[in-house]
Amino acid sequence: MMGPRQEAQPALFYEFSLKDHVPQNHLLRPIDLFVDLSVIRIYLADLYSRTGRPSVDPELLIRLLLVSYCFGIRSERRLCEEVHLNLAYRWFCRLDLSDRVPDHSTFSKNRHGRFRDSELLRHLFETTVARCIEEGLVSGQR
Repeated sequence: MMGPRQEAQPALFYEFSLKDHVPQNHLLRPIDLFVDLSVIRIYLADLYSRTGRPSVDPELLIRLLLVSYCFGIRSERRLCEEVHLNLAYRWFCRLDLSDRVPDHSTFSKNRHGRFRDSELLRHLFETTVARCIEEGLVSGQR
């Protein structure tokens, strides 16, 4: 005898943690531990207008950029699609399941404009290397 047709009935409430669905050995976990992005807002404050619509969080944009570098995603459009679908990428970018991924054009404009003009990426690289030296992960000699 054939069983009844299974019909999906959405639950009203979900108890779901992205962190629980990211494997412990995932590449983004140690990166998340050693990359300190808390200073980005202060560093970029002068490049944002005090009026108008609120911008996309610059920390989110840098996290997107790190995902693209780490996983060889060259297309900004493809990157936004991948972050939309991948739980580990969402966790690293601090996006909940219901949060929207920024449009690829917003990401592109910031990467090619605001971030390049500010030397932010150089600053982040230097502070990350300094932290790795402090933690004994690298010697800093070469």
